[in-house]
Amino acid sequence: MIRSIAIVVITLLMFGAKAQQLTVSSPNQKISVSLVNLQNAGTGEWYLKIAYAGSNNKTTEAISRIDLGLVLNNQDYAKELHFVSSTKPVLIREQYTALHGKKSQRSNLGNEAAFAFENKSKSRLNLLLRVYNDGVAFRYALPGKQGSYTVNDELTSFTISPETTRWMEKWNPANEGLYTAMSNDKVQQQEWCYPALFNTGDSSCWFLLHESDVNRNYCGSKLSNTADKSKYKVTFPDPKDGRGKGEALPTISLPWQSPWRVIIMGSLADVVASTLVEDVAPASSLQKTDWIKPGLVSWNYWSDNHGTKDFKTVCHFTDLAAAMKWPYTLFDWEWDAMGNGGNLEDAIKYSLSKGIKPLIWYNSGGDHTWVSATPKDRMLTHENRVAEFTKLRQLGVAGVKIDFFESEKQDMIRYYLDILEDAAQFEIMVYFHGCIVPRGWSRTYPHLMTYEAVRGAEWYNNGPEFTFTAPEHNTILPFTRNVVGPMDYTPVTFTNSQFPHLTSYGHELALSVLFESSLQHLADRPEGYYDLPDAPKSFLKEIPTCWDETKLIDGYPGKDVTIARRKENNWYIGGINAEIREKRKTIPLSFLTSGKKYKLTLLADGNHDKDFKTSYSVVDSNSTFPVKLLRRGGFAALLTLVQ
Repeated sequence: MIRSIAIVVITLLMFGAKAQQLTVSSPNQKISVSLVNLQNAGTGEWYLKIAYAGSNNKTTEAISRIDLGLVLNNQDYAKELHFVSSTKPVLIREQYTALHGKKSQRSNLGNEAAFAFENKSKSRLNLLLRVYNDGVAFRYALPGKQGSYTVNDELTSFTISPETTRWMEKWNPANEGLYTAMSNDKVQQQEWCYPALFNTGDSSCWFLLHESDVNRNYCGSKLSNTADKSKYKVTFPDPKDGRGKGEALPTISLPWQSPWRVIIMGSLADVVASTLVEDVAPASSLQKTDWIKPGLVSWNYWSDNHGTKDFKTVCHFTDLAAAMKWPYTLFDWEWDAMGNGGNLEDAIKYSLSKGIKPLIWYNSGGDHTWVSATPKDRMLTHENRVAEFTKLRQLGVAGVKIDFFESEKQDMIRYYLDILEDAAQFEIMVYFHGCIVPRGWSRTYPHLMTYEAVRGAEWYNNGPEFTFTAPEHNTILPFTRNVVGPMDYTPVTFTNSQFPHLTSYGHELALSVLFESSLQHLADRPEGYYDLPDAPKSFLKEIPTCWDETKLIDGYPGKDVTIARRKENNWYIGGINAEIREKRKTIPLSFLTSGKKYKLTLLADGNHDKDFKTSYSVVDSNSTFPVKLLRRGGFAALLTLVQ
């Protein structure tokens, strides 16, 4: 990371002998964050407010107030904080390469300042503030050299004006709910999952609330407006989570820093393209990474949830991966009970003989989960993991899927990170399921390939609800959950499982582009892919799972979305419609390299939901193309460089 004195003014406004307001702006001057004293004095309660300069040079007060403070078991850092000093702002300029995700070459530019406070007992609290071109991040720091304490409360709270439209998911430990759109008198009072999306009265000003760099020194948090409808307070886990196991309040040791409170901000396209949650996370802890290989995965659970008990079923899905040129197949739960012609070792040998690397499922185990599905407890301790990873490495297994965490308490955060550190020693990739939403860990631990933490295609097996809610839900996820990190929705299912689709085949194909996950588990049964026409089948043989560039073309949460992603010289586009009326769109291609020609393969909705209309043309950056989307329909496109 390169830091230099920032070319930015940190403004000090004097309202009296001790009163002060300090403002730090983003390098592009679009975002400004002010530190304000509630009592207009040098001592008291402090908050941040954020303004955004959007379209037509209009400045919007995006967040009018972010309350600050901590309460420890023996110290109060909130009500009577005395401002001591601030640092000169410095320009943070960092570039790094991501092994997977929505963008390979990352470049963060932001201005950083630190503010020091003292409480009544002269104990120090620091606030570190960064203002980037695509958002804001801040964290607390306690600079003492020793001591352990319990954090009884974090007072960080975001005041949101009633007219601000918001898309939020009611809190649930697996992060598998639906998003609700609300504003004004429709705003509900609940506990809420991260991330949460907001749109101010200025249509060009959107922001997404989240957190990053949650580590062993804290717990995961959520948002709650149960006490005040307009205030979303950072809230610790419920003591009942994880069957009541583990402490809900985090214990910290000095010196200490909190997780980053992250606010991605800008146009809707800026939000979708942002990598800020990973940008503020620590750099990769791994020296050797050539064993980390993203790719597509065949998966038998969606169409046959006891499929891995059957050796022949496992072989059929291995054959699917081989036929589709996908590098992986997943052996899901109950592989320890496999029969009907072979056991786990036989299935692994068969998979490797076809050139397919197996991934394998585990129950996270322990008293924190009611789920008894096996194998259980083999990931629970360091000794268990070393024994299991040793065996898996010898057998040729490439990665593990670990399920049912059911808590974001501090002990569970430590468990996640212990798994990642042990897996790295054996060059085993990791996929978390029934789990936390990404907190930037994929940068620090790049062998963490994906997370579930989404209501995905699995919910077609859980009841009739998803049949009707999936189309709208699918158009919200690219603006919310998938912004903050990889998301294994297990997409692209053409046949039906226990409950049917209402989405078209074009809609389903588009999800392979819209939903980013470096291990992308395609969930349909083999004939669902074998029976496709040649063009969409070829598309699914070639679709990447990690990207060099991502651009939102158009869309609005709950209505429709079209995203373009680049891999090397080729671009892939996915677009879907949530509504029950047909739509016609004209897709601009101005993002293509100027002066170059591309072959466009368009895979659009045909005459009915299960029909494709395929067309080919030559285009350039000045071109557009028309496309029809059926109700709940969609399309996919491939642009390959020809000149």
